[in-house]
Amino acid sequence: MSQSAHSNGTAAEDTSPSQPDKFKFSSNLSLETLRQIQADFAEERNWEQYHTPRNILLAMVAEVGEVSECFQWKGEVKDGLPDWTPEERTHLGEELSDVLVYLIRLADRCQVDLPAAVLRKIELNRQK
Repeated sequence: MSQSAHSNGTAAEDTSPSQPDKFKFSSNLSLETLRQIQADFAEERNWEQYHTPRNILLAMVAEVGEVSECFQWKGEVKDGLPDWTPEERTHLGEELSDVLVYLIRLADRCQVDLPAAVLRKIELNRQK
């Protein structure tokens, strides 16, 4: 029988071995770590002078356009993108990464604690 991890980190027997594991992000990387890596990267290149909130936002919007191009002409796609080639999936991952990098950088330059803001927004959405 297969094993599945519970949220507390312990393993328990899975009574349905044919059920695929649910997708999860890597758990060894935080938004703060990504923020620091990107801040260091920009500082090393003296890019802070160009990283105004407006410029970062415009760059992020351009990257969102590149994500949309990955889906253009595909029609509806299935969860997990089973019909996509490995190259298409890799390209999508690169474009989504660009969006995330700019989003984190924008939050950094605007001094918005993004993880805290996300949790607050989820709670506000629950109340609707």
